[in-house]
Amino acid sequence: MADKENAARPTKRRVKNPETFREKVLKAADESVKPPRRSRLKGRTKFLLRPLGKAFRAIAKFPPFRFLRKPLHIIGLIIFPKYFRNSWRELRLVTWPTFKQSLRLTWAVLLFAIIFGVVIAIVDAGLQAVFKNVLLKY
Repeated sequence: MADKENAARPTKRRVKNPETFREKVLKAADESVKPPRRSRLKGRTKFLLRPLGKAFRAIAKFPPFRFLRKPLHIIGLIIFPKYFRNSWRELRLVTWPTFKQSLRLTWAVLLFAIIFGVVIAIVDAGLQAVFKNVLLKY
């Protein structure tokens, strides 16, 4: 009997509230926390520079050349100042945009430059006409 009563009674439809702007932003922020993408260049520099580093370390450990460690370290500090060493460290932390993102941003910049140029040209032509009519009449 209870089944007949439930079947006869229409069920209330629950409407989900739309997502607020804040919820969308928080959701996007959670999704944007992805592990950083490894750059292709980083792998290649490791491939090229790692053997050199291993060779220099092996030579530095070899007893006849051990006395050169300190002078070579000082020369390295002089040749590569702290600014360049820190810049290289920072550059290794950069997450580069994908090709698709770069393309999209490039088109956005070009479109903005074209629109801005057209607006400036129109304002320039208008001011030129105003000045010719106002100032050159007298």
